[in-house]
Amino acid sequence: MKRHAPATARNSQPLAEVLARELPASGLVLEVASGTGEHAVFMARRFPALDWQPSDCATDALHSVEAWAQDAGLANLRPAIALDAAAGEWPIEAADAVLCVNMVHISPWEATVGLFAGAGRLLPAGAPLIFYGPFIEDGVETAPSNRAFDQSLKARDPRWGLRRVADIDALAISQNLQRTARHEMPANNLVLVYRKH
Repeated sequence: MKRHAPATARNSQPLAEVLARELPASGLVLEVASGTGEHAVFMARRFPALDWQPSDCATDALHSVEAWAQDAGLANLRPAIALDAAAGEWPIEAADAVLCVNMVHISPWEATVGLFAGAGRLLPAGAPLIFYGPFIEDGVETAPSNRAFDQSLKARDPRWGLRRVADIDALAISQNLQRTARHEMPANNLVLVYRKH
């Protein structure tokens, strides 16, 4: 059953423009928390030299990814795999890049910790772990819409909420990754890029 996320249609092209500068020319991109699967199809089509591996921990998301992928019929889009970012073991051994869109604020902090640990295991030196979403930055005023979003997330689940970039930077260092880029995106979002030492 295909699911649709309106934000995906809005952010796919701006995100692809940044990814064109940050992704390797070839290899395998692991997308963690693929959600509906719309990004996976869009990016696999946009980057035909890259193999795209969608994943999610939710069964309904995996079904949606597969439905979108079946319609798209792209040779470089792999079947979606069940992956829980917080798990100590992942069903994939290596990747040349890891992409995570709009997950860290709608999951417990342990999922972000697990994501960095997993990326630390999978990625070769110099390879990117790329985040897209809303964040809180020290010294930068948080947009009112993001503050309201943060409050609504915490009301739904106290373990959720917008993350501080400083906390993510510190976590990265603990897993031998370092932030190498920050891209401002539409709708008060950021792309943060971390690379393996």
